[in-house]
Amino acid sequence: MKIMLNGEERTLNGEWSLTRLMEELQLPPQRVAVEVNRQLVTRACFGQTLLHEGDQVEIVTLVGGG
Repeated sequence: MKIMLNGEERTLNGEWSLTRLMEELQLPPQRVAVEVNRQLVTRACFGQTLLHEGDQVEIVTLVGGG
């Protein structure tokens, strides 16, 4: 299936949850904010949120510092 990830097309094979996507991208879930089709997804729902053909996923990495 094809999704849009931060504005770029990405092909995924098989069933993907947001948890699997975070693991593949090596992003710690506690340091990101994720929207799927313009809807904010809470971290608690990453494992239950399955991606589908044509989904638009936006991931913002949170950076600390001063």
